[in-house]
Amino acid sequence: MAGSDTAPFLSQADDPDDGPASGHPGLSGPLGNPKSGEHEIPDREGLQRITGLSQGHSTLIVAVLCYINLLNYMDRFTVAGVLPDIEQFFSIGDSSSGLIQTVFISSYMVLAPVFGYLGDRYNRKYLMCGGIAFWSLVTLGSSFIPRERFWLLLLTRGLVGVGEASYSTIAPTLIADLFVADQRSRMLSVFYFAIPVGSGLGYIAGSKVKDVAGDWHWALRVTPGLGVVAVLLLFLVVQEPPRGAVERHSGSPPLSPTSWWADLKALARNPSFVLSSLGFTAVAFVTGSLALWAPAFLLRSRVVLGETLPCLPGDSCSSSDSLIFGLITCLTGVLGVGLGVEISRRLRRFNPRADPLVCAAGLLGSAPFLFLSLACARGSIVATYIFIFIGETLLSMNWAIVADILLYVVIPTRRSTAEAFQIVLSHLLGDAGSPYLIGLISDRLRRSWPASFLSEFRALQFSLMLCAFVGALGGAAFLGTAMFIEDDRRRAQLHMQGLLHETGPSDDRIVVPQRGRSTRVPVSSVLI
Repeated sequence: MAGSDTAPFLSQADDPDDGPASGHPGLSGPLGNPKSGEHEIPDREGLQRITGLSQGHSTLIVAVLCYINLLNYMDRFTVAGVLPDIEQFFSIGDSSSGLIQTVFISSYMVLAPVFGYLGDRYNRKYLMCGGIAFWSLVTLGSSFIPRERFWLLLLTRGLVGVGEASYSTIAPTLIADLFVADQRSRMLSVFYFAIPVGSGLGYIAGSKVKDVAGDWHWALRVTPGLGVVAVLLLFLVVQEPPRGAVERHSGSPPLSPTSWWADLKALARNPSFVLSSLGFTAVAFVTGSLALWAPAFLLRSRVVLGETLPCLPGDSCSSSDSLIFGLITCLTGVLGVGLGVEISRRLRRFNPRADPLVCAAGLLGSAPFLFLSLACARGSIVATYIFIFIGETLLSMNWAIVADILLYVVIPTRRSTAEAFQIVLSHLLGDAGSPYLIGLISDRLRRSWPASFLSEFRALQFSLMLCAFVGALGGAAFLGTAMFIEDDRRRAQLHMQGLLHETGPSDDRIVVPQRGRSTRVPVSSVLI
């Protein structure tokens, strides 16, 4: 630690005569230097010295990670782009169709903690290489399944979760170890652009490749070839940076990994992590439902409006809705992620709680527009698309900000574990079950009405309205996050500087110099 131990930088709570605190340049808020008030940020040369990588190389690594993230989501939503054809090929209903996505997400959710544990302790580059190679092989195999083996399609879609779990829990922590502060936020926004853009490309690739090849199976054979390229790029370009080094002071010792159980207890005691994860769960519920069911809903809407012919057994389902919805998803994703990061960056200068407040505004604002898009579908498909555009833009404001919140309220040695358990929670209560739940409600409603194309449309319309209400609940969770975000961020900073030692939920203390000796002070006395 820089400076003399005889000059206290924190005033004792029970000794007001010591005079004002001199501050510490690396801590923000009341624990830091009142004049600087910000975390000490390494310059470009400092980052290069710490990571061993040039600015250009670090940016290239983010570009590779972004490409793979885009590829992951492109593969995930290619199935949604050809879902009506899959239903016809395997002769399945809405609930079985929803099960395709549910099985994949469930596998992904179960495997995420495993790769989170490994990612905090072993070489992240090789974990990602192995997972993506396996994912590419399984995805290719799923395109050769005969029509009487629907269960085999479910199995292969479940195994695809191995590749996504190995990547999604680890890649954000690599970015966190390459950049800090606003640079990190910008790089995360670029990384998370790939989610909506990749999702949109999945719809587009699925529908267009099917049209060109005349067979929906070929839509599932695009991403495996691109996956081989991804593995080569990972192996040749990506290098492993030291964990947490860019956030430590030069005199601070490196953080050592704690036990898995200790990590879980610490995360459970972190209200900002828990509440933001619940908010993100609502985002996952809504996006998972829309991702699978929106193209099918839009097709049924056109049938009811008399703008297109129904999809009959034995025929190829011809509709432009997957293409249009894919383009909307790409555009709203880029617009929403960029808008959310920029608004948050500007508001952060005046309000340290800006991140969760922007997330709350995005979710609460999207709910009425998504509801209106469903309510207007029987009257005007144009109005439906307009409301979907606005709702998805507001919904996409959350992606990069939620990731940034996790990275600054959780210490580096447990970030992969935190990513993993955020994935488990958001998928367990979010998009693991939401596609199946929407399909199940739709089937139950449809059976209670006379068989008709109008009944099919109304059943799916009413079941999708659940998304608007879940979105409002997610907004409330982010408002709760705003109540704790400042203290949890400061606590993580103290831990990274070696000033906070976790001894239990009721006995967190920091070590401060006081009159030439070290003194342990309850963190509650200074976290005001």
